[in-house]
Amino acid sequence: MNYFINLTLTQMGFWITWALIPIVVEIIPSLISAIHLMRQSRHIKNLSAPAKLPFISIIVPVYNSEDTLFACLQSINDSTYPNDSMQIVLADNQSTDDSFSSFARAQNHFNLNMQFIQTDQGKAKALNGAIYQCIGTYIVNIDSDGVLEQNALMNMVLHFENDIDLAAMTGTILTQRYQIKRTKGHWLRFLQKTEYFEYAQAFLSGRTIESDNNELFTMSGAFSAFRKDTLLDTFMYNTDTVGEDTDMTFQVRQRLKRKVMLCADAIFYIEPLSGLEQLYKQRQRWMRGELEVSKQYMHQNAQLGQFFKNFLVRRMIVDHTFVFPKMIWMFASIVLLFFRYSPVVLGLSYVVIYLLYVFVSLVNYVSVGRLLVKFPNERKFYHRISWVVWSLPLYNFFVSWIRLVGVINSMSLPGVWNTATFSAETHAAKHIVHHDVHYLRSKKGSEWN
Repeated sequence: MNYFINLTLTQMGFWITWALIPIVVEIIPSLISAIHLMRQSRHIKNLSAPAKLPFISIIVPVYNSEDTLFACLQSINDSTYPNDSMQIVLADNQSTDDSFSSFARAQNHFNLNMQFIQTDQGKAKALNGAIYQCIGTYIVNIDSDGVLEQNALMNMVLHFENDIDLAAMTGTILTQRYQIKRTKGHWLRFLQKTEYFEYAQAFLSGRTIESDNNELFTMSGAFSAFRKDTLLDTFMYNTDTVGEDTDMTFQVRQRLKRKVMLCADAIFYIEPLSGLEQLYKQRQRWMRGELEVSKQYMHQNAQLGQFFKNFLVRRMIVDHTFVFPKMIWMFASIVLLFFRYSPVVLGLSYVVIYLLYVFVSLVNYVSVGRLLVKFPNERKFYHRISWVVWSLPLYNFFVSWIRLVGVINSMSLPGVWNTATFSAETHAAKHIVHHDVHYLRSKKGSEWN
């Protein structure tokens, strides 16, 4: 009897040790941040409007945007920021469709100050080509496949006008809920609702905390804004990385030593995921961009001893270094069953960690709901999909595998915007395995002969 008790305690001790990794590194910091966020949401500052609104410039990079550009420009026209106080520069980077016709149609429908320019291919080159056409006090970048919330531009400008030290901002990115409602497939709609929930928590919880500590890792390339003089002091957008938005964030904060923050009440709506293939390519691209920029900015102080001093070191360890123990943990779980480890203890360890992640999602859910008070329709939809707190940990675990593949591919493949799809990589892996098996069989046959 004592033997079995000692064996059970030994096995539980082993799994508790493994459980400490996500608990200490992810769960506890997330809980502390969520509690801080809930306290902070009680004291939201009122922003005063200036006597005269400043003139702003809006850059819209265009690439094969024929189907979405008109709606994007309509959202600018319908915003509460006055049309006579804005300039819009559309930078077409070698579109192969008829994006220009959408621009021409918008010219006939809206009283907007717009110009259409041609640039070299690539989003970074399009942005760089448009910056010198801008004459506004503030420069705002938005993607052509999304739409602005009505007060987004006004709220961003008010934050700039009320904080003289603020150099750059990123908006809150959410997927378009009405498109999610129109999705027919149950599985795809489930994926899109989980993505919406993920974006809401990532921006209104994660990036809000990063912003408060001036440790914002990435200004979203879909919607960001700058003081013009700040942008002109940078090296412009980096054309040698797929993470040009992350690189620009680090240029402003690390090199120029200026303040970067999230504008929580400036929302930009993007199209929801079209399927797993898009998710697979998107998250690999984000991972590669994160690694490329981090390598450039942390090469001088990447020591483990900088964990508590340098947030970038912490970010790399949490996001990347601890991905591998998670993967090892999963495979070890299967292997240890053959060494007579208790399946019950093993199963309970997974259940406990899963429930801890659910609890973190629930706490974040409450804090994010507070920040959506100004947006009743968004808040209503967000509350309606509250059940995602149960699926989000599993979704994040799946995405962590994609991130791991992104780490591996970033070490072995050149950086391109459109990476191979999941189906293509699976087919290639099967081909390699089939080739290796055939080679081993033929080699074994030749040895017998």
